[in-house]
Amino acid sequence: MKLVQAIVRPEKEQEVILALEKSGFFAFTRLQVSGRGRQRGIQVGSVRYEELQKIWLMISCEDAEIDRVVDAIQIAACTGNPGDGKIFVSRLQEARPIRKVRMD
Repeated sequence: MKLVQAIVRPEKEQEVILALEKSGFFAFTRLQVSGRGRQRGIQVGSVRYEELQKIWLMISCEDAEIDRVVDAIQIAACTGNPGDGKIFVSRLQEARPIRKVRMD
């Protein structure tokens, strides 16, 4: 299994989620985060924003599905500008559902 973590622009969140659903991936975890990349924030007029709001999505999938997940995110999240985000793929050792735990 793999764990895909994607940091995307907030305005692209719904497009990314719809693209994942269209590709057959309905389960994810979503967090609002803030941070900055290599551009070190942005300058708007005389105001400098050191950290920007982003959305962090986490999706677990089978190894064979990784390209479909990453492609869906890349296509939906891309604006072609700096700050579009990042996708991290890591090995997921194990995932266990909580609902199957028996308390006797």
